[in-house]
Amino acid sequence: MTKSSSSAPSQRMLRVGEQVRAAITQALQRGDIRDPVLSNTLISVTEVRMSPDLTVATAYVTPLGVEDHTATIAALNKNARFIRGRVSPDLRQMRVIPELRFRDDTSFANYQHIDQLLKSPEVARDLGHSDPVDPDADAPSSPDGEK
Repeated sequence: MTKSSSSAPSQRMLRVGEQVRAAITQALQRGDIRDPVLSNTLISVTEVRMSPDLTVATAYVTPLGVEDHTATIAALNKNARFIRGRVSPDLRQMRVIPELRFRDDTSFANYQHIDQLLKSPEVARDLGHSDPVDPDADAPSSPDGEK
């Protein structure tokens, strides 16, 4: 049997990644970490990607309500071994508790940028929408002429 050359994650990697994401989220919500940067910050763990051998978990996080994410990401990486110890009871079915790495999730900023581009006048002109879309324009009218 030959191994697939696809770089897509396997079902096992996705399942374990979701378990690790839930465990990290619970550890952050419990407030186990005694770091001044992390204690005052609400952190959303959006995704965890596992290495093929399941020994490294890269968690993509978004600190909410914070403009500069670098301090929060640095604090998470500094406390990664402590967090790993706190999530290990939730992951006790795994042979090896994965090493945790934290990265800033920039997908929301990318979505916002694309949304702004789509709403720009140049794109609206190119799409043929010269005036704003009226949501009631396509609504069927009643027999007495009311919408």
